[in-house]
Amino acid sequence: MIDFTNGSVFRLGERDTSDAQAELSELLVPNEHVVLAFKGGRDTVTFTNKRLITVNVQGLTGKKRDYTSLPLAKLQAWSVETAGTFDLDSELELWFSALGKVRLEFKGRVDIRTVSQLIGQYAL
Repeated sequence: MIDFTNGSVFRLGERDTSDAQAELSELLVPNEHVVLAFKGGRDTVTFTNKRLITVNVQGLTGKKRDYTSLPLAKLQAWSVETAGTFDLDSELELWFSALGKVRLEFKGRVDIRTVSQLIGQYAL
């Protein structure tokens, strides 16, 4: 499992949702679809209408992968920090029951307000 408390692991930029949908198609349940997707190095974070899925690519070849699913139904609270004038990164902290805090850092022009709206739409 990815160490979610280490923000340097996740300096995420936007990713095409159709690529994420294709990559995760075998993991998705009926009526589940990708809403937002992000990439940081080789790892990815994808928000569906039901959960947050992280993919931790391991090894030299990248064939070994760790998939972690965090159901939005288990989300208890979240916090967003928008980018500033000099600090262009934004942050998202999520608190899941039985797991604790998950911290994601987004680089550049990711609209963190859109991410927060998505979470509100599917978690509330």
